[in-house]
Amino acid sequence: MDMVRLKLSIQRQNKRAQFLRTACGNKTMQLYHHPFSLDSQRVRLALEEKGIDYTSFHVNPVTGKNMDASFFRMNSTAKLPVFQNGGHVIFDTIEIIQYLEKIAKVSSGDENIPLSSSEVIEWMHKIQKWNPKFFTLCHIPEKHRRYVSKFLRQVLIARMAETPDLAADYHKKLKEAYETEEKLKNPDVLKQDKEHLIRLLDEVETQLNETAYLAGKEFGMADVMLIPVLARLVILNLEDEYIGGRPNMAKYWIMVQQRPSYKKVIGKHFCGWRKHKTFVKTWCIVHIRTMLRKF
Repeated sequence: MDMVRLKLSIQRQNKRAQFLRTACGNKTMQLYHHPFSLDSQRVRLALEEKGIDYTSFHVNPVTGKNMDASFFRMNSTAKLPVFQNGGHVIFDTIEIIQYLEKIAKVSSGDENIPLSSSEVIEWMHKIQKWNPKFFTLCHIPEKHRRYVSKFLRQVLIARMAETPDLAADYHKKLKEAYETEEKLKNPDVLKQDKEHLIRLLDEVETQLNETAYLAGKEFGMADVMLIPVLARLVILNLEDEYIGGRPNMAKYWIMVQQRPSYKKVIGKHFCGWRKHKTFVKTWCIVHIRTMLRKF
């Protein structure tokens, strides 16, 4: 029996070493992200909570940096975040988080550390189904939104001319930009987005009446998915309407803001005067490049 246990122990160690070589290799893990991106916030929260080192690359979607050919060749959807580990590239937010969980588990050497349960994963997908795109855009003053939208369309046209081999993919993004503008004129689209959000928040409020965190007594990856949604509502000055009227959520929101991961990933950029600094810097870049016609 001792020999069997020894063999099993060696097999586990070999599997752990193999995973670490595959996951970490000789290269640092890289994350392409931006503080404005809700999904980027989710992945960065997971990285901080798991204590995983990575190299950070800022890609500002408002200034069109996600349309640069170097990034676009890697991810033609131009969506953030993108997680790269050697030749392994992941675009889906939940897949990235689950990958990080495995890295953290194997790195610790503790086989008893559980991965996210089916309940947690169910919550993660439920939260991910709400797309903040149209909800966010409709709460931005129309003149500012149109100004940035026009700038980004000009960026796309410029990139099409610079990189003919990517022209077809850039054209898809240009078409998508025009479709977004049309959908923003449709009140039904905005109504459906708002109703979806309200249903989600009501379900969260009910759950928080039973547990301290979204999927139990301990902070987990379901909370990582939810926190940026609440932060987005606060940034849009909608805290009273969507959070304040839900007592369990209001208490939860105060609690999660105390976590070091929140302070580093979100609070650092959007609390107090930093919120204005983050937006003003981006707005100035867009305005100057528009004036100089440097797209």
